[in-house]
Amino acid sequence: MRVLIVSQYFFPEHFKCNDLAAELVRRGHDVTVLTGIPNYPGGHFFKGYGLFRKTKEAWNGVKIYRTWLFPRGKSRGWELALNYLSFALFASLQAAFLSLRFKFDVVFVHETSPVTVGIPAVFVKKWQKIPLYFWVLDIWPESLAAAGGVSNRHVLGAFTRLTRWIYRHSDKILMSSECFRQSILEKGDFEAKLHYFPNWADEPKTSGLAAELPPLPDGFIVMFAGNIGESQDFENILRSAFILKDEPDIHFVIVGDGRKKPWVDDFVRENRLEKTVHCVGRYPAETMPAFFAKANVMLATLKPTPVFSLWEPTKISAYMSAGKPIVMMMNGAGPQIVEKAACGLSVPAGDYEGLAAIIRRMSAMEPAELAAMGERGRAYCRAHFNFEKLMDRLCGMLRDDTGKS
Repeated sequence: MRVLIVSQYFFPEHFKCNDLAAELVRRGHDVTVLTGIPNYPGGHFFKGYGLFRKTKEAWNGVKIYRTWLFPRGKSRGWELALNYLSFALFASLQAAFLSLRFKFDVVFVHETSPVTVGIPAVFVKKWQKIPLYFWVLDIWPESLAAAGGVSNRHVLGAFTRLTRWIYRHSDKILMSSECFRQSILEKGDFEAKLHYFPNWADEPKTSGLAAELPPLPDGFIVMFAGNIGESQDFENILRSAFILKDEPDIHFVIVGDGRKKPWVDDFVRENRLEKTVHCVGRYPAETMPAFFAKANVMLATLKPTPVFSLWEPTKISAYMSAGKPIVMMMNGAGPQIVEKAACGLSVPAGDYEGLAAIIRRMSAMEPAELAAMGERGRAYCRAHFNFEKLMDRLCGMLRDDTGKS
């Protein structure tokens, strides 16, 4: 098959569509990616990239075409708006060029925020009369209101209409969370198009980079790995850490970066938590298995916002794949998975006192009990979030819709 993937983010940015594109090539398909100039999460163009530099390249057999966009900058509202809208505009123009030059069998959209990434894909579908697959990893406009703080009813109404238009023109709508179903169906009768297609777990990969880990504390390590942003509710994570600050054997290790990082650093310093809260910064994905190996439990949190309860955070499957117990402070889909797998403990979103209590409880458990939790998570992950099985399903759907193998 000749597959066009539309995604605002692609290699060298770290997103699931990288794995998907490379695997399709490995399986013998011809894959083209229409994407932007890499600038996530730092907000500036990656070294070596620019408006007129490396606009076309190849990676793992994938042909990449990069379109202009405004970088995210400091992720302020107006900067994100320019970032999102500029990609939609210039990618649509690039899509017209690609449609004139190449014939595709299917167009696949990797839809993290923003939903506007679907606009050029709809144009390609119409021009070439091919199936459109829309992989929903974030629901709009709910996320715009919850994470972006947008309350203007005219803006939200416009994005509701845009989202409905994209769903209507999609042949299949792939949901990364079953909890997205209600939001999608509120926008139209799309039940026949819906398919559950979750994020897969990253297979642990060892690397020489593991030797570059920073010194980590001795004791019981509660590790958070990922984006340090508004959604992750670091206010309540650090309130829990403050409750536990007089228990010197319990340590919070935070691996990652994001726009909330300066606030976290200030809170740690102002509340004298340096002995038990350790922010080690951002490290390459290849080092994560080595970091996870040092942790006793892994931490997953989201703010007590209704839309966040619908997400199945990617980090949950990554933690499970590593065979680590999970301690969780969130509502909805995430705790349901951990409960089914019996691989950790959870408290409702925002319950920082409860979080401190279950961390204290897990720190008193026998190592064998924690190891058993982790192994149950790994087994559940292999059964439900296996990359090969999910790609088999996707390729089966593509075959059925295109008639090509």
